[in-house]
Amino acid sequence: MAEDWSLTGAPNARDLGGLVGAGGRPVRPGVLIRASGLGRLVDDDLPTLGKLGLSCVLDLRAASEIEVAPPDRLVGEPQVLHVPVHDPEHPVFTYVSAVMLGHDLSAYEALAREGTTGAMEAIYRWFVAGAGATEAFTRAVRAVAEPANLPLLYHCSAGKDRTGWLSVILLTALGVDRDAIRADYLRTNDLADGTNEAILGAMLVRRPGLDLTAIRPVLEARESYLAAAYDEVERRHGGMDAYLRDALGIDDALRATLQERLLD
Repeated sequence: MAEDWSLTGAPNARDLGGLVGAGGRPVRPGVLIRASGLGRLVDDDLPTLGKLGLSCVLDLRAASEIEVAPPDRLVGEPQVLHVPVHDPEHPVFTYVSAVMLGHDLSAYEALAREGTTGAMEAIYRWFVAGAGATEAFTRAVRAVAEPANLPLLYHCSAGKDRTGWLSVILLTALGVDRDAIRADYLRTNDLADGTNEAILGAMLVRRPGLDLTAIRPVLEARESYLAAAYDEVERRHGGMDAYLRDALGIDDALRATLQERLLD
């Protein structure tokens, strides 16, 4: 099983080690870490991060998100790969970043009126349908498959949506059961709940009377979001195996490589 550790500044960071994959073999502890942005790590987090001995940090954020966020705090000299999963046509990406960073949300009032739950579900469908998303997730998987990149940590801003769907892709390729994948996806809500409530509380201090119903959906991992992506997979490809093979190029050989390198 994965060693029990946590990062105060990235509370939903976790090791995917221990999840049971193909042939009953568990994901190897300490090789595949998912997280949110690392710019809010506190000093006491750095020894923990250092113990992970990261070879690579895979950043799924767009340049525009990176520019306005605190720089990632890293230990050692891991290779940093930027593989942006971003569509400027979907303002929810910058909205999530603005919420996480406590920025002014007045520019996003139209999005709030339209409904952020629906916008989040649209983003998850785009993860599957968008050519840019498909290209980025394909590159990300190949980065994970490189032995020189392990141990590898991957993250976006909040560590739940782009990071969450990449986790679905990787864990599916490793043969992890869908119920276990879903449970890991929803685990973000428990791990990040305190941080999310602090963000919402701080917003109410700055803007009393702010309608939090438009903000809470972008902070949470919801089953309907994951269902939207899975539904898009079924509609376009007929199932996850075909999606991995035909859209992302995860053929039998690459799948075997991933399982050999990431499963015990």
